[in-house]
Amino acid sequence: QVQLVESGGSLVQAGGSLRLSCAASGSIFSVNAMGWYRQARGKQRELVATITNGGSTNYADSAKGRFTIARDNAKNTLYLQMTSLKPEDAAVYYCTANILTYGLRAASYWGQGTQVTVSS
Repeated sequence: QVQLVESGGSLVQAGGSLRLSCAASGSIFSVNAMGWYRQARGKQRELVATITNGGSTNYADSAKGRFTIARDNAKNTLYLQMTSLKPEDAAVYYCTANILTYGLRAASYWGQGTQVTVSS
């Protein structure tokens, strides 16, 4: 069984910064690509950023230049450093990872989400 647990969501003023974390645990043989998505109230879930196990990154246009995705492979942990936050960044942020378990089954897993609120 695999779990992804996000943390770091909070209320922040516009222009402020937050760092989100996502820890993967369980029967993990290897973690492949990981990513952050977000879902604002009344909107569809959207990609924020992804990172491969080799460190290659991809960002949504809305995140470029303000957000940085990173991972610690030794800890199976994903991070999202967010700066210059805007009210439109407010959303529930979800972590996802493609994980190969010791049973040699690969699947995509999702965390439960962490709320980011940005006040103007």
